Amino acid sequence: MGRTPHIVSDVMTQTVVAVGRDARFKEIVETMEQWKVSALPVLEGEGRVIGVVSEADLLPKEEFRESDPDRLEQLRRLDDTRKAGALTAGELMTTPAFTVHADATLAQAARTMAHASVKRLPVVDATGMLQGIVSRADLLKVFLRPDEELAEEIRTDIVRHLFAGSHEDVQVTVVDGVATLSGHFHNSSLIPLVARLVRAVEGVVDVTFDVTAPTPVGTRPANAPSPEAGADSAGRV
Repeated sequence: MGRTPHIVSDVMTQTVVAVGRDARFKEIVETMEQWKVSALPVLEGEGRVIGVVSEADLLPKEEFRESDPDRLEQLRRLDDTRKAGALTAGELMTTPAFTVHADATLAQAARTMAHASVKRLPVVDATGMLQGIVSRADLLKVFLRPDEELAEEIRTDIVRHLFAGSHEDVQVTVVDGVATLSGHFHNSSLIPLVARLVRAVEGVVDVTFDVTAPTPVGTRPANAPSPEAGADSAGRV
């Protein structure tokens, strides 16, 4: 995968199956089955995304097949009861669609998915034209990066910059995505910053430390006598 993919265009699928506003119910189901997808962007004109139709939009037709909802349920589920009688993508789709731009970070895409409770997002340009699609699985691809690739990125982009004169004193290992920094930190105050930067490397699951650090100025070793102990006649402390 190379260096950390910071934006959606690094992981999105560019070949996208979509339907038009006038696509019929059965055509939508057949397209989903053929392409093994659970949602389809709905396009208008030259490819502008105007909505998304998903399996959830189609299910009310089957749910209400045997009996009509009572008055109370109709009021409570107006959108579902409307979709139960819908015939085209334009009638079924959720609109406006939740979308993301190709230059959005993966974290931004993940937040949009979580907020909208969707499994995938159409990727659009500034005019709303479809460029691709990004799914939850795409965002998780970063966790497939090899451990040694992650370790090398941490060494090169973090350790060598923060510990310019002493980076050889800090060793980096990664096992199952968990990074461990060991060795000697000449400045222990950097640990929180290093932890934050390492966790920001996409593909890293967590970070741990096994380091030694200099004793802060003014801190007395545990076994050292207190200044109040004084000295004997020979000057020994």
